Amino acid sequence: MKIGIIGTGPVGGSLTKNLVALGHQVKVTNTRQPAELARKAEELGASPATLQDVVQDVDLVFISVPFKAIGEFPKDLFRSLPTEVVVVDTGNYYPFRDEKIDAVEQGQTESVWVAEQLGRPVLKAFNNLLAETIASGGTAPGTPGRIALSIAGDDQRAKQLLADLSNDLGFDVVDGGSLADSWRQQPGTPAYCTELTAPELTQALANAVPGKAPQIRDEIIGEMLQREAWPTREEVVANNRARQRGDA
Repeated sequence: MKIGIIGTGPVGGSLTKNLVALGHQVKVTNTRQPAELARKAEELGASPATLQDVVQDVDLVFISVPFKAIGEFPKDLFRSLPTEVVVVDTGNYYPFRDEKIDAVEQGQTESVWVAEQLGRPVLKAFNNLLAETIASGGTAPGTPGRIALSIAGDDQRAKQLLADLSNDLGFDVVDGGSLADSWRQQPGTPAYCTELTAPELTQALANAVPGKAPQIRDEIIGEMLQREAWPTREEVVANNRARQRGDA
């Protein structure tokens, strides 16, 4: 498969490395100077591309950039893509980093806002796994305790394509519903970075309470920023699980 990835940070970089390892043709872009982008692409095993080129002649595009950066994309970047190209939003909105976006603050689902900015449908996926989990948490189908991710969106063909790819990357898949339902996997929800099996994730999505997640999200981030060292993957997952149980 031909894949374009916008962003080579922890999530975009982990996806790139693992997709290349599976034999996919991957090209990447970031905001660095061309020489630095070329070095990063070589490190990941991918090809460097400009922002305009990374979305051309591909089957799938991952967007893995800070949430606020999406509003800065050229307005025509995605509008001319063939409808069969699958676009995946892997990002999350964090006000302390992204500045406040009024529509999202007023309750608009994050990826619905993203789709409006891009002018085309998107899927929401890989946003509720830590980068370290994406990098090394995948396991073979049937492995006991296999971690699951949820895919939300309105195009069943696109969701199936991404589900197959996610399985290849080592994760079970749960249907997260429509794009409007993707608030159930946003930061602060029971489904967010809690590393659940498929049945557990299905229940976690159902347990999400409208309007509750932003407060939990901000409290968790506030606690992290007070720490002397950033928490490990295991610590983040344990804390998120405790929060949802009411233990923290």
